[in-house]
Amino acid sequence: MTETDLTVAVTGPTGTFGAGLLPLLEADERVRRVVGVARSEVDPAARGWVKTTYRRGDVRDRAALAEAFAGADVVVHLAFAIVGGSAEATRAINVEGTLNAFRAAADAGARRFVHASSVAAYGFHPDNPVGITEDWPVRPADRLFYAREKAELEVLLREEAAEREGIGLYLLRPPIVVGPNAVGGKVRLPEWARGLGAVLRHLPTRLPPVPVPVPDLPLQLVHESDVGQALLRCVVAAGPPGAYNIAADDTLTAADVVRVLGGVPVPLPARPAHAAARLAAAVPGLPQPAQWVEALAHPAIMDTTRAKEQLGWTPRVSAADGLRETLGVRA
Repeated sequence: MTETDLTVAVTGPTGTFGAGLLPLLEADERVRRVVGVARSEVDPAARGWVKTTYRRGDVRDRAALAEAFAGADVVVHLAFAIVGGSAEATRAINVEGTLNAFRAAADAGARRFVHASSVAAYGFHPDNPVGITEDWPVRPADRLFYAREKAELEVLLREEAAEREGIGLYLLRPPIVVGPNAVGGKVRLPEWARGLGAVLRHLPTRLPPVPVPVPDLPLQLVHESDVGQALLRCVVAAGPPGAYNIAADDTLTAADVVRVLGGVPVPLPARPAHAAARLAAAVPGLPQPAQWVEALAHPAIMDTTRAKEQLGWTPRVSAADGLRETLGVRA
């Protein structure tokens, strides 16, 4: 049974995930008030938000979070550093900041804590099945800091939740998120693939119709609006606490991406690409952006049945259409 008259606090409300969620919270009659918590200045009126108030806050500042979360029924934690800064600074935001947010939410008496995790929490391991369900263990990646921190956080948050009564933990695991607000522009894919943006943003939005050799690698995507819908269903407790995989119903391949861009794909075997990615990822001292190559070592493909059956969530935008929208390419 869903709940009503909710006060919802959201960290990181202006990112890609926030762009999918905030308009839904504003429009939903079950939500009475929204508190957006961000480090940078946010003007709710300029964004057309009438239920939302802004509180300046850094997830590393427990006191600021406690003040912002006062009276919140639900806390949605979307703030997360992808690239940039030292490893120590990134960890302080991602791991320590997320634990700060959970503890502040529990102390404030929030009934639910919704955390934006990632498919990357499963790691990129050769024994991962195709169609990973939520019962499959989260395991740190070998090198990729983002995937390691996502896996670690899920374990830590479950431990924290087990020690706190009265707060339900929701873990949402999306793949690459696409849509008009994908961070970095229409040729830069967000979330765990943002590290590829340094290369992707230099690519043309339309390739000439020439042959393009491309490894036969699978690719799951989800549109920001569908992420927003899944987050909203967690906010209103449409299903029980727990982990939920979400993704568009269609799984693309690297060849499909080339076709969307207008090229003519020449598929190559996947095995050499996996091996090359593992070798590249094993190079000592890789900077954070370069660590994303590990994601190609064994792409993780999820099953989304639980979200559909228990949350009542259904993706509305196909992966192909979401990719076209992000890249600014017409069908």
